[in-house]
Amino acid sequence: MRRRSTVWHYPTLLGLVAALALCLVGCDQNRDALNELREQQKQILAKLTALEKKLDRAPARPAAARPSGPDPTRTYTLPIGNSATKGPADAPITIVEFSDYQCPYCARSEPLIGQVLAAYPAQTRFVYKQFPLVSIHPQAMPAALAAVAAGRQGKFWEMHDLLFANQRALSPEQIREYARKAGLDLTKFDADLASDEVKAAVQEDMALAQRVGVRGTPSLFVNGRLVQVRSLDGFKQIIEPLLNPSAAAARPRPTPPGG
Repeated sequence: MRRRSTVWHYPTLLGLVAALALCLVGCDQNRDALNELREQQKQILAKLTALEKKLDRAPARPAAARPSGPDPTRTYTLPIGNSATKGPADAPITIVEFSDYQCPYCARSEPLIGQVLAAYPAQTRFVYKQFPLVSIHPQAMPAALAAVAAGRQGKFWEMHDLLFANQRALSPEQIREYARKAGLDLTKFDADLASDEVKAAVQEDMALAQRVGVRGTPSLFVNGRLVQVRSLDGFKQIIEPLLNPSAAAARPRPTPPGG
């Protein structure tokens, strides 16, 4: 595609020169002036042609790249903070998930996380981070606050499971009913739900997600590395080399095509 330039278009500029020439001829029949204008017209045309060729040869300025998410080649520092966890505190493998209670894909990842924890019960710890996509999920933020508030009574996972099981029914009244089913003190739950501490906990998770470059949910990390294949085999391909680095080093590398 040809660049737009700030120079005048040829027809416009040359038309003005020609109009001026006709004006002079009509007024005083000055042949010498007309010839001079024609010569100037040729010079202008030559300069504009040279300028256009120069612009065409110049490299196009690349468009600013829009970040697409976390870099899969990087290892990110993801502090656990006050987030809810499952599994041994000293586990060598830490799985971190940034999730949204109104996101259907996040609900589908719950069984997968269960499979990974069952496959590595003593080696993995799971950390749940709140990342409500408020622009498309209007009930995600109230649900996230409710889960954190329930956690202040030691009932995070009970509320977590109820929210995902009922993610199409997350009105304030329904969330309060889930709190009752989870066995929470509702007076304390209501107070915690409106507290600055609970709001700050959710905002802290969201800020961490944004620093890492998370843009969608679920986003899963194993020891700070982004999980690109969300399946049990995909997790195993990341976890096994971390648990058995010597075996991973001894494993023959695949020969590249044509090698």
